[in-house]
Amino acid sequence: MDEAPIPVEEVYRSNRKDCMHYAMVLEAAGIPCQIRKKFGEFIIVAPASLIAQARGEIEAYASENRASPLVITTVLEPSSGWVGVFGYAIVLLLMFLLERHGILSERWLDAGKTHAGLIRQGEWWRAVTALSLHGDLVHLVANIGAGGLIGLFAGQLLGSGFAWFSILLAGTVGNLLNAWIRDLRHTSVGASTSVFAAFGIVAAFVAIQRRHARTSRFVRYAPIVGAVVLLSYLGTSGERTDVLAHVAGFLAGLLLGALYGMLGDRIRMRARTQFLYGFGAVALLGLAWLTALTRLGI
Repeated sequence: MDEAPIPVEEVYRSNRKDCMHYAMVLEAAGIPCQIRKKFGEFIIVAPASLIAQARGEIEAYASENRASPLVITTVLEPSSGWVGVFGYAIVLLLMFLLERHGILSERWLDAGKTHAGLIRQGEWWRAVTALSLHGDLVHLVANIGAGGLIGLFAGQLLGSGFAWFSILLAGTVGNLLNAWIRDLRHTSVGASTSVFAAFGIVAAFVAIQRRHARTSRFVRYAPIVGAVVLLSYLGTSGERTDVLAHVAGFLAGLLLGALYGMLGDRIRMRARTQFLYGFGAVALLGLAWLTALTRLGI
């Protein structure tokens, strides 16, 4: 039977030269480590059980040699990201199949879609429920594909539970903002607002995490530039595309991702907490639908 992999954590991040230098310091101190490349940066990882000792060795060496101040960071609870992706796809597929087979009546759709006028009157739940509805199969497949891909990255960066709770939250904020700038009769459905919110979260988080790295500004902010390009290419085409909703979701995601990037280790969490955030995302969607259907007497 193969042995279980030893859990590792990030010790230090910078350019390749500095990482190689400090990796030699750790090896000399008897601490096993590896150099990995992540989002254009190089990082040193070491066994989680030796992480405090490893950071101490680097800090002591830097102090003795009058090196420039180091930024010692830690990574979030490791996650493959796939659990959240599967959950996201299942929810969207289930809602679509229920609607296509007539199990969800037209009243469900009317109760769940965004409606700018009604949202302004207090029907906040529409900003959540609309994210789980789709007009046709092409719309559904596109959102599952794009949302699953960016959601996978978000889950690996933040942990699946926290990532998808954040994506749902930012998508909801995007729909609320859109309702306040659109005509009172405007309606829409689809998860695309949350998909572009996820792009914003990932781009801003990675860019802020790079702020102390010894890289050029272009490299540092390349994720945001790339996300804006994708938004302009994918989020503005099509006759029924709600461009303002996409932009609103993206901006909400950018703000949330930047906040997480600045908080750094303070949003680090264990598997149990990740589970609670994932459950919170499902609970928020369920509460929104329960409120919508209760109001209509369904």
